[in-house]
Amino acid sequence: MSDVIWIPLSDLAHGRSGDKGDAFNIGLIAHQKNWIELLENAVTPELLGEWYGDSVSGLISVWPMPGIGAINCLLRGGLGGGGTTSLMLDAQGKIWGQSILRMRVPVNKKRAAELGVSLDNHSEDQWDLSHLC
Repeated sequence: MSDVIWIPLSDLAHGRSGDKGDAFNIGLIAHQKNWIELLENAVTPELLGEWYGDSVSGLISVWPMPGIGAINCLLRGGLGGGGTTSLMLDAQGKIWGQSILRMRVPVNKKRAAELGVSLDNHSEDQWDLSHLC
């Protein structure tokens, strides 16, 4: 049995997103400030790159914001030129902060339990989407 389980990101944080030219940022704020360690460990540039794939053509960065228990994710080259030139349905990147919350993130099961994170919706599989039904 693995020490790592997958939980919906929405069980750990809430989010807000917007545009910065041709890039979009997603701010993820932990539901409890001390959960930031789980958030920082779970949401990495590599995982975001896996999730967004070819939708983002540039560099992906993630910065911790420990003072508010949050992280800021910046995904460059994801808005088809930006709000004034893009033909994309969401050229301002507003939907990304909500849609990402439906994804599962890896957490250490023991540490998450110690911090009081609900494990009701956990799975052993990143792509188990039964929590969406």
